[in-house]
Amino acid sequence: MSGLLDATLEHLRALVGFDTRNPPRAIGTGGMFDYLRAQLPDFEVTVTDYGAGAVTLHAVRGQPKYLFNVHMDTVPDSPHWSADPHVLRVEGDRAIGLGACDIKGAAAALLAVARATEGPLALLLSTDEEANDARCIAGFLAGKPGYEAVIVAEPTRGEAVLAHRGIHSVQMRFSGRAGHASGEQQASDSALHQAVRWGGAALDFVAAQSHERFGGLTGLRFNIGKVEGGIKANMIAPTADVRFGFRPLPSMDADRLLETFRTLVEPHPVEFGETFRGDSLPAGDTATAEARRLEARDLADELGIPVGNAVDFWTESALFSAAGYTSFVYGPGDIAQAHAADEWVALDQLRRYAETLYRIVSRGNA
Repeated sequence: MSGLLDATLEHLRALVGFDTRNPPRAIGTGGMFDYLRAQLPDFEVTVTDYGAGAVTLHAVRGQPKYLFNVHMDTVPDSPHWSADPHVLRVEGDRAIGLGACDIKGAAAALLAVARATEGPLALLLSTDEEANDARCIAGFLAGKPGYEAVIVAEPTRGEAVLAHRGIHSVQMRFSGRAGHASGEQQASDSALHQAVRWGGAALDFVAAQSHERFGGLTGLRFNIGKVEGGIKANMIAPTADVRFGFRPLPSMDADRLLETFRTLVEPHPVEFGETFRGDSLPAGDTATAEARRLEARDLADELGIPVGNAVDFWTESALFSAAGYTSFVYGPGDIAQAHAADEWVALDQLRRYAETLYRIVSRGNA
């Protein structure tokens, strides 16, 4: 099926050429969406603008059971690209271009398959995954679409990923009392001292979770990303701001973890709140999550998609799982190439992904 790969690369060349960097969240309903509409002449197509660069295209042909979701936005390019990131280059065994791996390659393959088949197929293309602001999926799910399962494209090397961690970003503030640092201090005087004690307690707590496991994942991922506060060495710091993130297993209670982090040391932070929340895949408590993981595995087996290992990175598949759908992650490309300069996807993975989709759609299994 070299013709299918050729068609995929033709679409990928066009899609990479559209600037969908996020930020700056400047994506509209024309441009790329005009191109997408033109490639889906026998589909019922609905384009919805949720504002702030969040646009979806929902395309349906026939009466499909499953929905294929791909985000079309990319991260910004870096100065380290060796050529124009919006011009696709095919060199050796790879296709190079901004978004080629994450995850326009999957969208290009879906377009090629849509043109090469007549079977039932449903697509949801969205543009705000990189914005940490899930307007597209939330807006789409508000209509309670009637699909049995949702297959979300992200770089998984052509394997079905059934489970991944959640992601939670938190900002908090400690408050102290400004003063001269020469005298004896109480534990609550310096906001920076409070922050440092909190950091030590947080690292100890995370280390104690190393035995926890789910679906091949182990422990709790945690990172203190930024600490700000204080004025100079001989002044007691009146405030200290801390930003941290953690990535729990599907079996962990994220709200309980948040409360644990908030109350680790006395005095507690005076401000504490999430700036981003993405739940784990599958959603639910331990028993529910495991049942949903097994349902997703059965579907992958039914569709002839090889099952891979759970991953640490977050995807919007978790949003569909939380809404009650069976969902897993499946796409060409390796996460190691995503967000990198000279981002690339292997041609062999594009070919195998397109061929698998062709088989599923042409047999009426989609």
